[in-house]
Amino acid sequence: MKKKIIPVLLAIVLIFLVIAIAFGGKILEKYSYSKERADLNSYFNITAEDEIAIVLQDEIVEEKAKLIDGVCYFDMATVEKYFTDRFYVNTVEKVLLFTTAEDVIRIEIGDGSNVIYVSDTGTSIDYKAAVYEGETLYIAADYVKRYANFSYELYDSPLHMQVYTQWNTVTQAEITKNTNIRYRGGVKSEILTDVKAGDKVIVLEELENWCKVKSEDAFIGYVESKYLTKKTGVEQLPVKDAMEITYSNVHKEGTINMVFHQVFEGNASVSVSNALKNTKAVNVICPTWFRLSDNAGNFTSIASASYVEQAHALGVDVWALITDVDSKDLYGIDINFYDILSSTENRARLIHGLMEQVDAYGIDGINIDFEKVRNDAGTHFVQFLRELSIETRKRGIVLSVDNYVPTEYTAHYNRKEQGLVVDYVVIMGYDEYYSGCGQAGSNASINYVENGIVKTKEDVPAEKIINAVPFYTRVWESGNGEPTSSTLTMANQGTWVKNSGVEPVWLEEYCQNYVEYQTDGKTVQCWLEDVNSIQVKLQVMKAQQIAGVAAWKLGIEDVAVWDVMEQYANGTMN
Repeated sequence: MKKKIIPVLLAIVLIFLVIAIAFGGKILEKYSYSKERADLNSYFNITAEDEIAIVLQDEIVEEKAKLIDGVCYFDMATVEKYFTDRFYVNTVEKVLLFTTAEDVIRIEIGDGSNVIYVSDTGTSIDYKAAVYEGETLYIAADYVKRYANFSYELYDSPLHMQVYTQWNTVTQAEITKNTNIRYRGGVKSEILTDVKAGDKVIVLEELENWCKVKSEDAFIGYVESKYLTKKTGVEQLPVKDAMEITYSNVHKEGTINMVFHQVFEGNASVSVSNALKNTKAVNVICPTWFRLSDNAGNFTSIASASYVEQAHALGVDVWALITDVDSKDLYGIDINFYDILSSTENRARLIHGLMEQVDAYGIDGINIDFEKVRNDAGTHFVQFLRELSIETRKRGIVLSVDNYVPTEYTAHYNRKEQGLVVDYVVIMGYDEYYSGCGQAGSNASINYVENGIVKTKEDVPAEKIINAVPFYTRVWESGNGEPTSSTLTMANQGTWVKNSGVEPVWLEEYCQNYVEYQTDGKTVQCWLEDVNSIQVKLQVMKAQQIAGVAAWKLGIEDVAVWDVMEQYANGTMN
């Protein structure tokens, strides 16, 4: 009997032993540490030998740097996105410019880019600052560092770099035992890199058993929490070795009360005293003296020394305006700002011509009224303003620039850069609904005006903003087809309202008086601009604490409006 039982027991034991071994193997497999290493090219998304992965702060970004002849380069888009958008590149002239408050720093892109020109004096550097590969412009990281504060360290195996543009207090920890940083938190995750006892890591996130960390050579992954000790807060040292640029903008004391003065050749020497006799508290007059006459940077001038002398005698500054608005009508020229402003020679010609006028006539400021700048000319327009501001700053005169109310369609005017280099940004706070827009509406409702100021303040300091109000409105006629409009000046508005036979109604939504009536099967509408509507606009400007007001244009207003303009300028408005 015993002989029969023993083989059975042995069989049972063997079965249990096999099960135990199998189960133990699975347990061991489940809890043992994987030795599989991650594909680091895939981890960094590197697809070419000369690509350099960028770890920006504590994140691997999609952009890549490039190693060219042993030098680290960023493409232009990366430079603008992360470091500075103040470089100007001309692809035709193959120049890279950086403009300071006093000068233009020039690099000839390509083989000659190891020479930096300042005021045409060249200084050599030991690398090429800017090169093209195909149509992509690359700028050396060390050259970018001249003008933007950031730090970088370059690592190999594979090529990657740590970049900091901000510096904070971080949590640092020490590794207690040789271990690995893994792609994910878990013993089965692939190994990114090895760390040794005593190595330092930055702790990015603490989980239950694992911590997300960054190694000293910029690998971001996970390590077991039990291997971390001495967690301490460490303040990163900021880099501040970029060129410091200070703009000494010209600032006019007090609240600005500016009026645009449209003059033509026949009345260029009009009596300023007569023109301003009905105004109150005006301290800046802006005559339309200069008009672009071709696409080479030339313009015509009707500047008048007598005009300047008369204005100064009244205590009024003269900011002369240059415009493109009526150039085609006067000269038969379609102004193309790309042609004018993308050329170094043409920009210089235009700037030189304006400064000749300033010097000859004792003008106090230049007002730029370029209203047809298209998207392709935006960067060139901004570079023109940078270069012009150098010359106006030398002379201590005001540079102001007229702008539309901000929309996505006018973003290329780059109000942020304008707010840095010019003295005043003038918002043309009107033409909300304009002839040909396809819809009848207010010329300048209060929401439109206020939103224009608020949006501009996102990019421009309040003390540099002037909001222009209209001394005119539009009369709309709607019937069959698209509504048509005609201009109605404030001076003629009272007569028009009287002839309409309709009592205006105040619309709180617009903060304007409103007239509507039917005639000949058409609907006539007008959102009036009067003392009441202008007063509300001025109250908004006061609340927004901007630099002042401008008005388009002198001579078409109701003289009663100057009472509220004076109250605003003198700070006595409720």
